[in-house]
Amino acid sequence: MSHTYTKHHFHIVFSTKARAKQIPREIQSQLWSYMAGICRKVKVMSLAIGGIEDHVHLLVELPPTILVPKAVNLIKSNSSKWMHRQGLKFAWQEGFSSFSVSASNIPAVKKYAFNQAAHHRKMTFEEEFIALLKKHNVPFDPKYVFD
Repeated sequence: MSHTYTKHHFHIVFSTKARAKQIPREIQSQLWSYMAGICRKVKVMSLAIGGIEDHVHLLVELPPTILVPKAVNLIKSNSSKWMHRQGLKFAWQEGFSSFSVSASNIPAVKKYAFNQAAHHRKMTFEEEFIALLKKHNVPFDPKYVFD
């Protein structure tokens, strides 16, 4: 094969430090748009970005030249600087989660990311996150998930 063909879709989730409600509703759409701009700048295609006051979900397509941790670091560091420029005390948590997404599941994950406010009327972030880990068969010790 003389060419390289790839499609790498990831559902990435991370929260604010200590899951503090640091993302006011009034600024969420601006923050999500800013994060999409960060993605564009580094050649990451953002398919969906959504969240609530204490966390964010991203559905992205990564080029083969960028690894998930690098993309997350760029998004978190630059969006955190943007939040500070808005005059807000803000910090993201240290870690993140990342789940691969098949092409057939992209519409469902998009809908899920965009509808976080409605979703969280029924379930806390902690319950949601544990459910995601279980759904993707990620081994974890409940004692250490939310350190």
